[in-house]
Amino acid sequence: MENRKLYIFGASGHGKVVAELVASTYSKIEAMIDDAPKTASFGQVPILNTMSIVPPKSDVAMIIAVGNNLIRKKISSRFSNYNFFTSIHKTAFVSPSATVGLGTVVMVHAIINSDAKIGNHVIINTAALIEHDCSIADFVHISPKVTLSGNVSIGLGSHLGSGVIVIPGIKIGKWCTIGAGSVVINDIPDGATVVGNPGKIIEYTTILEPSVTSEKILKKKKVIKINSDYRKFNTYKSIK
Repeated sequence: MENRKLYIFGASGHGKVVAELVASTYSKIEAMIDDAPKTASFGQVPILNTMSIVPPKSDVAMIIAVGNNLIRKKISSRFSNYNFFTSIHKTAFVSPSATVGLGTVVMVHAIINSDAKIGNHVIINTAALIEHDCSIADFVHISPKVTLSGNVSIGLGSHLGSGVIVIPGIKIGKWCTIGAGSVVINDIPDGATVVGNPGKIIEYTTILEPSVTSEKILKKKKVIKINSDYRKFNTYKSIK
């Protein structure tokens, strides 16, 4: 990984956090890239216009550091010919029996327990707890201090706000929004917005996903970097 040119797409607040996360694993960042850069650098890392990124090669890899799930999905389609890499903070714990997809970031003090399955381009934010046998689909955003009890399933593109608690065995659908501090005690259908304790559905949203013909298909047993060591995790195709 150290010999690759590592790029971070996104230079806003979330991009800065991801840049520091990657740097904490002793990986050199080639540049942050953005469609409309507002500054020339973040610390020692240059911020470049998207047009400045090198063409896709075997020694070039990227993380998409954009908090909005739908936008992150669209960007992954734009750059589907590039390699994506995974970054996990050295203070996070990932069970050896868990699986973690490419392009995913796991922040400070997050915990991912036994047989959990984390998809591609997922954000597991600060101090989140993902308990045993949870399944988190691609492009999900798990905010700080979220607690997912055992056997919870989160569908494609859903966003769980800070401090959300989900009891065991719950299924949350695609493109849902769970408001900060909510306690989810019932299954949630696709597109629902939930708030409160106990959580109640207040509205539904229809997400028009972009058509994708060339999304990256992940290969099995990719090598990802965890706590500055190389370990093998089984990665997989998208969780639907």
